[in-house]
Amino acid sequence: MSSVSVQEGYARWAPTYDQDPNPLLALEERLLQPLLPELAGKVVLDLACGTGRWSSRLLSQGARTVVGVDFSPAMAAAGNMKPDLKGRLALGDCCDLPFRNGAFDLVIHSFALGHIQDVERVAREVARITGVNGDVYVSDLHPYARAQGWKTGFRDRHGPVEIATWPRPLEEQVDFWGAAGFRCVRSISARLEELEMPILARAGKAYRFEEVSRVPAIQILHFKPRH
Repeated sequence: MSSVSVQEGYARWAPTYDQDPNPLLALEERLLQPLLPELAGKVVLDLACGTGRWSSRLLSQGARTVVGVDFSPAMAAAGNMKPDLKGRLALGDCCDLPFRNGAFDLVIHSFALGHIQDVERVAREVARITGVNGDVYVSDLHPYARAQGWKTGFRDRHGPVEIATWPRPLEEQVDFWGAAGFRCVRSISARLEELEMPILARAGKAYRFEEVSRVPAIQILHFKPRH
C-alpha cells in the first residue's frame, strides 16, 4: 500500500469517490441524520465537504442556505458538477474560513478532522463562525479502529492507497473543542451492523464482517457553544 498526502489522495480518489461502496459513510449517515435539528430556515456549513454528500442531503431537507468548503480542487469540482450543488462548493482552508462571525446555525465536519494537523485552529475557526445557539457535528473514523490498523484510503489503477492522517485520542479531541468554547452534548461510538453488510459485500469484504463489527468503527461528536 502506498502512502500519499491528503491533497494527492483526494485528487486521485475524486473520480470514483461517490461510486466506491463505503460502509463507514453509510453508518455515519444512518446515525447522524436523526440527531440533526429542524433544518427549515437554517444556514449550514458543510466543512471539508468533499463531493457534497452532506450538502445535497441538507438542501433536500429544507435548509435555507448550504455552503460547502473543501481544500481539494478535485473533490469540490466533482461536487459542483451535481445539478443541485452547482456553484455551492468552494475551495477553502478549514483553518482560515472566509465567513463572518456567527454566520452559521449548523456546521457538519464529516470524516475530515483526522486529515488536519492544526485541530486547535480548526476548532477556533468553527467557534467563530457558529451562532450562539448553533450546533456542530464532527464525525470521523474511530481512534480505536485506527489503533487496530484501519486506514483511510482507496484503491485505484495503481493499487491500494493510504491517505495521510494524524490520529488523536477521543478525549484529546473533545478537549480541543472545549478549549475553543464548545461543550460536548453527545458522544457516540458506533460499530458496523447488519444494515451495512450489503455495502461491505459490494466492496468485496463481506467475509470480514464478523471481524470488523467487533471494533468501534466511527465516532460522532455533537457540540454546542458554551454560553
